Amino acid sequence: MNRITQLFNIKYPIIQGGMIWNSGYKLASAVSNAGGLGLIGAGSMYPEVLREHIQKCKKATDKPFGVNIPMLYPNIEEIINIVVEEGVKIVFTSAGNPKTWTAFLKEKGIKVVHVVSSSVFALKAQDAGVDAIVAEGFEAGGHNGRDETTTLTLIPMVKEKIQIPIIAAGGIATGRGMLATMVLGADGVQVGSRFAASVESSSHNNFKEKIVKVKEGDTHLTLKELAPVRLVKNKFYQDIQDLYEKCPSKEDLTTLLGRARAKKGMFEGDLDEGELEIGQIAGIIHEILPAEKIIQEMMSEFEIACKEKTKFEF
Repeated sequence: MNRITQLFNIKYPIIQGGMIWNSGYKLASAVSNAGGLGLIGAGSMYPEVLREHIQKCKKATDKPFGVNIPMLYPNIEEIINIVVEEGVKIVFTSAGNPKTWTAFLKEKGIKVVHVVSSSVFALKAQDAGVDAIVAEGFEAGGHNGRDETTTLTLIPMVKEKIQIPIIAAGGIATGRGMLATMVLGADGVQVGSRFAASVESSSHNNFKEKIVKVKEGDTHLTLKELAPVRLVKNKFYQDIQDLYEKCPSKEDLTTLLGRARAKKGMFEGDLDEGELEIGQIAGIIHEILPAEKIIQEMMSEFEIACKEKTKFEF
């Protein structure tokens, strides 16, 4: 039992990312039932939809699960109250100041984890009283850090600064990747892209099929003027690049982005006009699998890699 499995009372130190349009109760409960920690992604849910997913998740699993809440959520107070009312015991926060809600949530007996992209923000999260942090490198899909710090360099830099448990994220989809980040100082991993291409993911099948076709170099971090996001290079992405050639203002970029681009792409399956958020690691994801199978494969490879590491001894 390590610090992450102990903190969340789970079998394996694998957390499923709370991705918008992918992380409904079916995926969260499947991951939790398989021994990891499933997260419901509140970022793409209206408050009452979130309540429904939490209630369904409680019926689908008797194992621990959590909710991921972007702090910039317009209905944040209502979302927080629903989480408390429904008895959720684990909350992952992101995209905002952890000081805002951490103390309140911990007073309610909720374990709080905050997602960061730098050691500076990791220290701020630790000072805010969170129980653990997710250190996410810029390989990750979706909204991301501006500094483009890779997971390989971020984990040891964060480890040097903080004492609380570290969950590595960004570019992790295999047992070997899991071992690599844990050797660098992580206590567990958060996996997004690999679970986006799962049977239980709530995203459109068009998007899942697109993920398994993504090759090296097919994703890019863009829209830094608004909020950095890693997405697949499709027609919408090319429209962004064409606009950049005209030295656009933030307003021009906002107009092009419009509303519900991520929903259009990931949930409705529009592969041309939608925002297809996925990580660089998609280049080694070649099939859509059940969440349980994904965890089994990761742990099997992790155990094999642990045994094999003796060949590197000199």
